[in-house]
Amino acid sequence: MPERRGYAKGIAKREEILARALEVFAEKGYRKASLREIADSVGLSQAGLLHHFSSKEELFAEVLRKRDEVDSAAGDLGADWSGAFDGLVGIVRHNAEVPGLVQLYATISAEAADPDHPGHDYFVNRYALIVGGLEQYIRSEQAAGRVRAGVDPRTLARLAVAVADGMQVQWMLDPSADMADAIEAFWSLIRTE
Repeated sequence: MPERRGYAKGIAKREEILARALEVFAEKGYRKASLREIADSVGLSQAGLLHHFSSKEELFAEVLRKRDEVDSAAGDLGADWSGAFDGLVGIVRHNAEVPGLVQLYATISAEAADPDHPGHDYFVNRYALIVGGLEQYIRSEQAAGRVRAGVDPRTLARLAVAVADGMQVQWMLDPSADMADAIEAFWSLIRTE
């Protein structure tokens, strides 16, 4: 039984680290946040912090997974992706409130293009899930006559993700760029109504 308790305590500490790291990155950004600050805030040394993760990069990738949990509360895509449009706009609006996490996401997603990066599989799976869900949503909207027919739904889904990610970069460089408005403009271009 003690082994089980230690395991549960380890999981709880890992979740505490992720929650605090999420807050620190949201407040300070990717470059200004330090592992020492995160470790201190949860009562660990840096070595103790990294005991719960195989590397700093794995910690960052896990923080992004945690961010996805928070984002899903900010914008509901719908279990069957029926709320994809409004959900995506809601998530993007929420992201404008957490610039440090947008910066972390943009930085780590670019680094994770390397197949050896600890976050590589996370991003591959995340994009597959989002593109697949948006494709399903767009296909159903095309069938209902609300989205232009004749354009491949998967291509439109990839374009929607590209607009969202590209607007994040533009917004980091120019905070007056409205990410959510850009997504809404994209949808208005493909809608028939």
